Amino acid sequence: MVKEDTNPNSWRTKPTDRFVLKWIKCHLSARITPKLVSVTWLQPWMITISSAILGVTGGVVFALGLAWLAGLIAAASQVLDGVDGQFARLTGRQSTAGAFLDSVLDRYPDGAMMIGMVIYLIRLPAPISLWLILILGYLAVMGSNLISYSSARADSLGISLGKPTLASKGTRTTVTAVCAMTSIVWPNAPMVALVYLVVHTNVVVVKRLVLAFRLGTMPI
Repeated sequence: MVKEDTNPNSWRTKPTDRFVLKWIKCHLSARITPKLVSVTWLQPWMITISSAILGVTGGVVFALGLAWLAGLIAAASQVLDGVDGQFARLTGRQSTAGAFLDSVLDRYPDGAMMIGMVIYLIRLPAPISLWLILILGYLAVMGSNLISYSSARADSLGISLGKPTLASKGTRTTVTAVCAMTSIVWPNAPMVALVYLVVHTNVVVVKRLVLAFRLGTMPI
C-alpha cells in the first residue's frame, strides 16, 4: 500500500539532494519507481544491492577498455540508486538500516568506476605519464571518499558544513559517466573526469577542514 503524505512529491527527493542528483531523481528515477510499487515481493534493499552491482560492473567494463559502455552502465546505476529511496518512501519502508546500507554500498560503485577509469587511462596509447595517472587516481579516490567521510564525521561532531556540496556522488558519477560516453569520439575524455574528481573533491575537503578548524576554535 502506498504511504500517504501531505506533500505528494516528497517521495521523489531528500532535502540533502543537490541540483544534479535532484534532477536525476525527479526526471529519471521517478519514471521507474511508481511502476515497481505493485511488485509485492520487491524490497528496497534489493534495489540498493542491484544498483551497487551494476555500478561495480561499470567499473570492470571501464577497465576492460569499453569506456562508452561503462558510462551507460554507470548512468543506469545512478538512476537505479535513486529508485530505492523513492520506493522505500512510497511504500512506507524507510529505515535507518536501509539508509545506512545505501550510503555504504554507494562507495563500491564510486571506487570501482574510478579504479576502472585509471586502468583505462593507463592502457590508453597516449603521452601521459603512468605515475601521473596513478597519483591523480589516488587523489581522486581519497578526495571522493573524504567527501562522504567528512560529512558523516561532521554530523557526528555537531559541526555544520552548510549546504550539501556539489561534489557529492550524484555529480561525480554524472561527470564520470558523461566523459566515459564521450570517449567514443574522444578517447582521452575520461582524463577530464579524473582531473575534475581530483580538484573538486579535494578543494571541498580542504574548505571543510578550514571551516571545522575555525568553528572548533571559536569561543562558546
